[in-house]
Amino acid sequence: MKKTQPIYLICAFLFVILLVVACTPQGEQMPTALLPAGRAWAEGREIYFVHTEASDPDVAKLLTDMMASPVLYVPGLASAPATAVAQVYVFENGPKGKGPFGFQADVFDNPPGTAGYSPLRNVNLVKWADLTKARELKSVAEIMAAQAAGELTITQPGVIVNMPFVVWDGGKR
Repeated sequence: MKKTQPIYLICAFLFVILLVVACTPQGEQMPTALLPAGRAWAEGREIYFVHTEASDPDVAKLLTDMMASPVLYVPGLASAPATAVAQVYVFENGPKGKGPFGFQADVFDNPPGTAGYSPLRNVNLVKWADLTKARELKSVAEIMAAQAAGELTITQPGVIVNMPFVVWDGGKR
């Protein structure tokens, strides 16, 4: 009988601890939201981001349909000062992929941790001049080199989209 007493004491102690933990009021949990993330490139590294608002109603609808999640039309984004806006490069043709027009993934400049990071992005439309030379580009430096070589053109339609990063090289939310 004396050999079983330590086992009973240990079991009783564990039961009391479990009872105290179970009865302790739990703090209010922070609500979370699930948003579909897009895959893209920044400085040659894979990143993930979300679309939340756009300054153009057609772009807001395109992104809403593409991501099956509402992207709000916020016309005031178009008047954001240049110092508050970074760049995103969106491909209108070239290699097939998951970009908004069905071509390669977007390319971002200034990821988090760099001086120019901003979730607000000025949309730059990239179009290959000769599709036989089209290839996937993963950095703004590659895009600028291809533009300098006359392989592609870049236009700015004046659209700003809020595109915060959620996963990037060295970080995540």
